[in-house]
Amino acid sequence: MDRNVKAALVLGGFIALGLAILGSTLGSSAIRFKEYERVVSVKGLSEREVPANIAIWPIGFSGADADLSALYSKLEADVDRIVDFLETRGFEREEITVAAPEVTDKLAQRYGGNEPVQLRYTASQVITVYTERIDEVRAARNDLAELGKQGIAFGGDNFQRTEYLFTELNDIKPGMIEEATRKAREVAERFAADSNSRLGKIKTANQGQFTVSDRDMNTPHIKKVRVVSTIEYYLSD
Repeated sequence: MDRNVKAALVLGGFIALGLAILGSTLGSSAIRFKEYERVVSVKGLSEREVPANIAIWPIGFSGADADLSALYSKLEADVDRIVDFLETRGFEREEITVAAPEVTDKLAQRYGGNEPVQLRYTASQVITVYTERIDEVRAARNDLAELGKQGIAFGGDNFQRTEYLFTELNDIKPGMIEEATRKAREVAERFAADSNSRLGKIKTANQGQFTVSDRDMNTPHIKKVRVVSTIEYYLSD
């Protein structure tokens, strides 16, 4: 056989052997890669009930009079009585804010007609309590009717619900994230066991938004804090 032909056959054999080995290696790698890409996506929930630590209590009241000066005098007297009421129930003067009154002249708003205007001037005003004394706010709100019996007209256009806030979220975030992650892993481990697989490392993790809401409409001073973490784990046989 010609020497060149022999060399060509030997070279061809080596090339074929190399391609076979390469194909086997790539095939094995593809199988392993496919197995490694098996994932399970799970969610972990963490919930807590916490007491609100800030109360914003707007106290709206109103008055009316035919004489503007008399109306202002009445409002000033009402402000003094309300502030005294709040201070006797433990609130500091720094926690109490008195807004300027809003006065309406009914005569100036009337368009045409000669009907007489009763109590020409009306006014509304708001005193706001911003405090950490949650229990005192709840108790004082129930006792506010005492002032109503003395002639103060509460409510009106400026009436607003008391708002309760929870501002210490950063203090409980780490523990809640840890709890949500642990619960997600527990779910993933059960899934892996049921599917005859082994749980691997985390592929992706997404921490959901923390939400703070009232526990229910009757207890706004108790808050429900909630977070859901979504985690993907690798699975293997």
